[in-house]
Parts: sequence; C-alpha cells; structure tokens
Amino acid sequence: MSQARLTLLDGSTFFTTDGLGDTGGPDDGLYFADTRHLSVWRLTLNGEELRLLSFDTPQYYSARIHATLPSASVGVNPALSVRRDRIVSTGVHEDVIVQNYGDEVCELVLELSLDADFADIFEVKDANIGPRQVNATVADGTVTFAYRNGDFTRATAVVFSEPGELGPTGIRWAVRLPAHGEWMTCIDVTCSDNDGEHPLRVGHGGFGQLEPDMPQTMQQWLDAAPVLHTTFDPARHAYRHALMDLAALRFHPLKGSAHSVPAAGAPWFMALFGRDSLITAYQALPFHPRLARTTLLALSMVQATETDDFRDADPGKIPHELRHGELTFTGRTPHSPYYGTHDATLLFLILLDEYERWTADTALVRQLEPAARAAVGWMRGPADPDGDGYLEYRTRSPQGLANQCWKDSWNSIMYADGRIASPPIATCEIQGYAYDARIRTARLARELWGDPDLAEQLEKEAAALRQRFNTDFWHPGRGHFVLALDGDKRQVDAATSNIGHLLWSGIVDDEHAAATVALLLDPRMSSGWGVRTMSSADHGYNPIEYHDGTVWPHDTAIVAEGLRRYGHRDRAAELAIKLLEAAAAFGYRLPEVFAGFDREGNKPVEYPTPSSPQAWSAGSVLLVLRTLFGLDVVDGALRRAERPAAFDGPMRLENVLVRGRRHTVEI
Repeated sequence: MSQARLTLLDGSTFFTTDGLGDTGGPDDGLYFADTRHLSVWRLTLNGEELRLLSFDTPQYYSARIHATLPSASVGVNPALSVRRDRIVSTGVHEDVIVQNYGDEVCELVLELSLDADFADIFEVKDANIGPRQVNATVADGTVTFAYRNGDFTRATAVVFSEPGELGPTGIRWAVRLPAHGEWMTCIDVTCSDNDGEHPLRVGHGGFGQLEPDMPQTMQQWLDAAPVLHTTFDPARHAYRHALMDLAALRFHPLKGSAHSVPAAGAPWFMALFGRDSLITAYQALPFHPRLARTTLLALSMVQATETDDFRDADPGKIPHELRHGELTFTGRTPHSPYYGTHDATLLFLILLDEYERWTADTALVRQLEPAARAAVGWMRGPADPDGDGYLEYRTRSPQGLANQCWKDSWNSIMYADGRIASPPIATCEIQGYAYDARIRTARLARELWGDPDLAEQLEKEAAALRQRFNTDFWHPGRGHFVLALDGDKRQVDAATSNIGHLLWSGIVDDEHAAATVALLLDPRMSSGWGVRTMSSADHGYNPIEYHDGTVWPHDTAIVAEGLRRYGHRDRAAELAIKLLEAAAAFGYRLPEVFAGFDREGNKPVEYPTPSSPQAWSAGSVLLVLRTLFGLDVVDGALRRAERPAAFDGPMRLENVLVRGRRHTVEI
C-alpha cells in the first residue's frame, strides 16, 4: 500500500485512501453522514498492486492519480499507465483510464474489489467494529450494498459504464488494448440513508465535469475574502491555504436548514462541534463574517431546552457534538446532539457580541435574543451547580466526557506532580470566558435589547467574578494562575496554556499580567514554534500527549491575541510569526496539533494522528493576521495598530468589511 495519504471531502462525505486511491488501512473508506459506506475499494492490474507515480488534488473534492505496473527491473519500465480521476460530491465519481504506449497489443485484467461494512464512525475510530449483516446484490450493471437495523437504513450503489464480470465483491474487466490505445470506464457511487438516495452532483464525461456550483462556490468564497499583500511568504501562502481549508470544511449539519457551518476537521470530526465551530467563526470574523452568522443560527436551532442526563443537557446549553450514525440513531451514544461542553455556551455569547461589532447586524442579535437569554440562564444556573460563582463540570452521562473544557481528553486536568484531578472541575479559562460573556452580553442588553437592568446585573457579576478569580486561582508559591479547581476546591497547580486564554478574555488583573506573560513565553512553555499545552517542567509533560505538552495552533493563536490585548504587541507578533513559520514547514497547512519538542530543526515534529484539514487550525492563520494588524472594532470604528517591531513588513489587507464598509489596512 502506498504510504502517501489522500483525503477528499464534500460536507459530511469524505473518502480516505492511500495515495494510489485504494483502501488498505483500518480507517480507510468512503464515509457518508458518520457511516462508512465503502470499506474496500482497491484496483489491481493483472493481479498486481499498481505503483504510484504521483497524485494531485486540484480541489478539496478532487484528485488525479497517475500509476503504472511495478518495474520488472531497473531501467525497464512498463508501457502501460493508469490514471484515476476522482471527485467526491455527496458520493463518488471516478474515471479509470488505461493507456498503452507500446507498439504491441496488450491483454490485461483490471479488477476493482469492493465491500461495505456500514460501520459507525465511532466504531472505526475506536477500532471496535461490531458485526453487521450486509446484503450485496448485483443487477443491471450495479453492485448494491444494503444494511438495516430497525428503522436505521443505509445503502451504497456502485454503477459502471463499461460491462465486466460483476459480482458482490467487485468487478473484473478483461481488456484487449491495441497499440497506443486507450480504455476507460466511469464509476459512480451513490449513498442512501433514511431520507433516500442522495444523488451525485457530477456526471460522466471526464475529470472536472462538476456541478457548476462546486468550483464557483470556492471561487466566490475566495473572492469575498480580503486580499492580503505581503512579501512574507509564510503569511501569504498560509492565508490562501487557510481560506481554502475553511471552504472545504463548510457543510450543512441540520436537515432542512441552509445554514453552513465549519465542520471541526477531517477525518474524525466532520460534524458539528459547538466549541470548534464558534472559535473558528470568531477567528474568521474580519475575513468572512457570514460564517459567524450561520454558525450562530445553526447552533441556536439545537440549543438544549430540557434536562437530559444521558446527553449532559440542560436548558440553554449549546451542544458539543451532533452525529447521524447508527449508534446515535439507535440511542447507544448520546450524540443527537451531545451537550458535554462547558464552554460552548459562553463562546456563543462572546461570538454574538463580536459579530455585531464587526457587522452592525442588529437584526440577528434581536432574533437571537431568546437564545442568548437562555444561554445566560444556563451560565447563571446549571453551569454552577454548587452556586459558588465558578462554573464547574461533571458528566452525568455513562458515555459522557470526563473533561468538558477544550482539553477534553481524560488526562488533561492534572496537578504539577502528574496526579489526575477529581471532579467537579472548574478550569481557569472557562471562568475567563464567563467573565467575557457577561461583559459582552451586558452591552447587547443595554444597547440592543433595551434591558439596562440585565446589563447592570451582568456587569456586577463580572466584576465580582474577576475579583474573586484573581485570588482563588492564583498560586503565590508558583507565581501563576492554576489550571483549575478540583472537586474539593483545591488548586490544580499545573502550568498550562489555558492561562493564555485568560488574557484573551480580559479577566487577569494588572498585578498578575506581567507574570502571566512571562510564563507563557518562558522556554518551558514556548517550544519555539508555539505555546505548549503544558510546561515541560511539570511531571505530566509529554511532547506527544494530546493535551499535556503538544502545541495546538488555535491555542497559540488565542495566546498571541491575549498578549496583544494586554499591550504586549511585539511579543504577540513574535508568537504569531513563529506559528506562521510552522505553517510554512507543514506545507502552509497547520495541522490540528503538533509535538511540543524544542525548535531545533526546520520543521516541528509531527503528532502521530492529527486531523488535517482542521477548522480552528486554519482559522488560527486568520487570527494571527488580526493580531499582527492589531484589528479591533471599537464604538463602530475599525482600529488598527502600528507595525510591531518584531515584523519587518510591509503587509496590507484590502477590502476588510466592517459594518457595511470596505477598508484597507497596512502595517
């Protein structure tokens, strides 16, 4: 199997294979709506695996693969070439073209092996796939795989333009190819669910014969974004790549709704994630403000209205994750949606205010007033179950997340000595978000909802929270804010990147700001490429542990923006530049996460299994550009800062849309 990886996507449909275009790894296959619709798709020629020459991905949904037979000996190359043109568009369209460049007739056997296991994406991710009775039928040049479990149904139909020896495990073509001749077949794959068959948006006729909307949508997305001019290649190339990745990750997660939101990332997180979508939309606001509008609307439609322990739901809560696979449909997992996030509801309020500042879309803020008030009700009530003023979480679901902050792995909340904290957990950055959400919602209440009483209450609550927080979460002995308070209100004293989010939220008192900045930029926290999730001096540090020593681009970008907010423009710019240099080292696409080893070479060490593309990593490029330009909207006017000393410049951003007017900014 080729070691190169190829992933093409269109909304919640994605096809992941090796570079040859074949399945082979345990995670490979065609996925549609959280279900694997093809688990085997493998092409052989004369019984042999092809030899990959190259592949190219002109768009996020298309690939062209060039291959041939393995060479018999050095310097002796086959006269046959195979080209595969693939487009993912709800399903798959693939053209297979075999060319004979020799002077003799060639007799060959081409075989495409097929299978479908209809595994739920959670089963594939956890390598725990249960048995299923899949029916395979052959009729009218089509192989159909079908599966039913009660009311849950899925099917995959594979249609071939060229006849062959067709069976339930694939098709075999015996081809007689004349000298300098060509043979071609077109293959269509369509997926069906409880709503019926989902037709392809491409047709036969060769590579690039797409439904017109697909390329136009990408070009319109790029054309609508501000234009960046700079001689700093990492920024210039990473910016375009980020815009393209965000375009690729847009999808419609809610049936019957036209609201397009960013999926969290490929391959495992091609779904609606409240936290990821909200942060991505915030990052993109100066560049694509409509993404925030549709994200806010979509999430308001699935805001919780009742208490449901299985789904960790309470009225007013914004969801964590929405899935459509069999395990969710049959109630074996709580993702219909699942609400185990303690920060998404706060981020919803933060984004709503920031969106209005940039767009002047007061109609949306008034439309979403009931949703925002419900979110405030959750923040003031169920989010703080013991009423101590701090927001703490503990899952009530037997399948819930133990940690419901952005670092949601089981071992992310630990003391400096490596012990795991016990719930309920009140992480520091969630308190910062709660502070910021109160300040921002107070503005909306006063200026747009005509409710000065609510505004005054929220501002008083925010002031009281800030005062208490700067005492209760500060560790005098270690000289920094702690990661969290545990279930016994003891300080979880690890030094982590979470404290950078405190600067972004504005909850840090001036007396603690300098020490907070110093810790974040200390070599124990800063790898040279970005900010580590945990200090290398703490016992739990591991540079390749998901949340305990790695570098997350979105995390580093938020830290940089926090540094800027507290007046450290040059240090913020230094961090932004390091992240852009990391992007350049990864081919201008920042992965979800990379290892936290010190910067000693020309590229960060890769994390074993990152998502890529990943929404808030793409958005990180946009946020660090905002940091470099120093962009804010204050009292209805765009503000920018002077060029930071850490950046040579110049850099210009044209057509920045602010409250209905276009601006050009330069540093």
